[in-house]
Amino acid sequence: MTGKVQAGEGYPPAVRCRGIRGATTVTENSSEAILEATREMLFILIRANGVDPEDVASAYFTTTVDLTATYPALAARQLGWYDAALLCGHEMQVPGGLPRCIRVLVHWNTGKSSKEIVHVYLRDARRLRPDRLSLPEIPWEEIEAAAKNIDFDELKYNPDGNPQNQQ
Repeated sequence: MTGKVQAGEGYPPAVRCRGIRGATTVTENSSEAILEATREMLFILIRANGVDPEDVASAYFTTTVDLTATYPALAARQLGWYDAALLCGHEMQVPGGLPRCIRVLVHWNTGKSSKEIVHVYLRDARRLRPDRLSLPEIPWEEIEAAAKNIDFDELKYNPDGNPQNQQ
């Protein structure tokens, strides 16, 4: 036995934590506009994916720096996400970036595959999600060359905080 529980006859579907992305925009920096747009985005995200708030582990909301009137996470609380860990922050400023934008990354415990997840982009945020096939590929040789300079042993978790070779 490998220790892994397989989904199948007699077993429930394997539950994994999946990420759901969403984004929307508002026309003004007001509490009402931010909460209304965020509730709309979350409601559609919930309906499109069949999300039960009990299965939401956490959500990370960001806004562009021009939105400061309220926390978009308040909209999640208004929709009943009382026990999920919620956090807000500002999106990095990139020249030509989309203004007045609210984004979310929801960590959701589900039996769905990553291909079954529906990401929600509304209003002007629809232009944020390019077709996945149009993303540039990185040559495997370039990835291998970069990996040669990494000491993977140094990346392992060390609960004592001591250097690996001094344990």
